[in-house]
Amino acid sequence: MKGTRLLDEIRETNLSYLLLAQQLIREDRAEATFRLGISDEVADLIESLTTAQVLRIAASNMLMCRFRFDDEVVWNLLTSHSKDRSVSGMHAAILMSGKAADASASV
Repeated sequence: MKGTRLLDEIRETNLSYLLLAQQLIREDRAEATFRLGISDEVADLIESLTTAQVLRIAASNMLMCRFRFDDEVVWNLLTSHSKDRSVSGMHAAILMSGKAADASASV
């Protein structure tokens, strides 16, 4: 029973993620690729998916989205309980954008 519930939640998350990704890409492609941590090629693919394809992909038991950073410093900034959380959040965003720039430069 727990396994079935978990798979249902993964499928629901996949559908929400794909629909949100398509919306973000259609509204502001540059911001979407940054916020989603995806390449232009992946953005093209996601944007071109039909409704049937989105539903078929979402039905997978494999989670389509992932955490795009594995840096402990970023996690510490995001979970910080300091007085000025906005500064910590901005610092984390700067670090993540630098990682995105490094990744796209190496492609």
